[in-house]
Amino acid sequence: MKTWLSLLPTLLLSFTLSGQKPPETLEEYQERYERRIKQVYLNEVYIPEDLGDAFIQFNKLISAASKQKFKSMPESDAAVKLHFSFGRWMIVNWGFYEGSRFSHYLKKLGLSHPDDMARFVILMYHRDLNKVPLEPKQLINDLVEERRAAYLEKREKSRVVISETRIPAEKSDSLGGNR
Repeated sequence: MKTWLSLLPTLLLSFTLSGQKPPETLEEYQERYERRIKQVYLNEVYIPEDLGDAFIQFNKLISAASKQKFKSMPESDAAVKLHFSFGRWMIVNWGFYEGSRFSHYLKKLGLSHPDDMARFVILMYHRDLNKVPLEPKQLINDLVEERRAAYLEKREKSRVVISETRIPAEKSDSLGGNR
């Protein structure tokens, strides 16, 4: 539920742009998600099935010159410099927020945040082009740990504005009286 609510602004924008009404309930969202993760095409864009299929699509879409430039940059630069271009393209076109068969595949690997998914795919493609061992499990662990550490740091630096303690209502018996 918490994840769904945090994605709500992005979902509303994407549904507005697609001309589709946003889901009104968690059940409606889940139904759409289940339908989307089975689609080969979303909004007339082919959705890769897995990482290997994504690499095939990149090889079709990216020019040889751009691929060489990407390949020659250090891995740390590849992830940072391309996040708001190449990464955003993946997030939007391959449905990382609303769900797609590729985002679902990445979720099953252990990634849940769209930015982490895009970074993972960029780094895996960079490693593949450079014939470097991919080591996906280690990268996934690193990304998940980074996300967790950033959350904990942000939470620790936050200040509590108001704190409430709720007292549960007393249980009543079947006749409406209090116990």
